[in-house]
Amino acid sequence: MPLRLLRPGDTVALVTPASPLSAEKLEFVTEVLVAEGYRVKVMPHALEVDDYLAGDDASRAKDLQEAFDDDEVGAVFCTRGGYGCARLLPHLDLDRIVGANKMLLGFSDVTTLHVALNRRGMPTVHSPMALTLFYPREPWVIESLRRVLRNDLTLPAEAPKPVTVVGGIAEGPVVGGCMCLLTDSIGTPEPLETEGKILLIEDVDEHPHRIDAMLTHLLNSGLAQRAAGFLVGEMTRTDERVDEAIGGKPWRTIFRERLGSLGKPMVTDFPLGHAKNMLTLPLGIRARLDATDGTLTYLEPLCA
Repeated sequence: MPLRLLRPGDTVALVTPASPLSAEKLEFVTEVLVAEGYRVKVMPHALEVDDYLAGDDASRAKDLQEAFDDDEVGAVFCTRGGYGCARLLPHLDLDRIVGANKMLLGFSDVTTLHVALNRRGMPTVHSPMALTLFYPREPWVIESLRRVLRNDLTLPAEAPKPVTVVGGIAEGPVVGGCMCLLTDSIGTPEPLETEGKILLIEDVDEHPHRIDAMLTHLLNSGLAQRAAGFLVGEMTRTDERVDEAIGGKPWRTIFRERLGSLGKPMVTDFPLGHAKNMLTLPLGIRARLDATDGTLTYLEPLCA
C-alpha cells in the first residue's frame, strides 16, 4: 500500500511522542524542512516536559493522532526518541492512522510505532529526527532524507559500504529498528513480524552481554530464523560499555556468532541508526539486500 506522495508546499507536522525536545532543536529542524520547500505545523504538545516524557501519554497520543487526522498534513515527523512511544499504543487508533496513508518518520523509540504500523501493511520511514539533525552530519545524511521525502529511494553513493558477514541475496519487506524495542514488542498485541523479511537492527548504549541477550531472545522466539536476511547498523558505544564484573567481547563478534550461524545474507556497519551519520530508509516495502556487494535496492515505491 504506497503512501500519499509528499510534494513541496505540503505540510509536515512535528510531533514529540516520547522524550522531550528543546525549542532550539525544534526551530532548527523547522528551518531544515522549510528550506526543502515544506510548510511546518508544530503540534500543540511538542515542547511539553514531564520528566523523561514530553508531556502525559494522552497529550502525546493526541498530537500524533490529530496529525494523521488533519487533512492539511502530508507527513508526520517525530522530533526525537528516548522513551515513551509504547505507552501511546492504548491511546491510538492505529487503523485510522493506517487509513490516513501518510509518511511517519523517525527512529529509536519510534521503532514501536514502525512495528505496529508495518504489521498492518503501512510503510513507514526510519529516519533522522530533529535531535539528530541538530548536530553536524555528513551532507549525504540530509541528501538521503531529502530523496526519501521526494519518493526517490536510491541511496547516496557517498554513504559508506557495510561489511559482509554472510554473502548472498535476500528479498522481502524491510522491517525493524532499535533492537531493544524489537525485543520489547515480543508477547505484546503489536509484535515484530519477520517471516520472509529483511530485518534491520541497530541500538545504542547497550552492554555487550545485553546485545547477546537480545539476539538470543530473537533466536529463542524463532523470529531470527524466520527472517530472510539481516541488515545490521551500528551498536553505538557498546564496545565501550563492558561490565567489568561480567566481561565482554566486540559487538560485531557477537552478531557473527549468534546470527551469522544461520547462514542468511547479513551485513554489519550499514550506515543507519544511532551512528553519527545515518541513511533514511523506508520500512514495510520490498527491497533486495545483496550482502556480497553490500547494497540495498528497493523494489517498490514508498509513495504513489
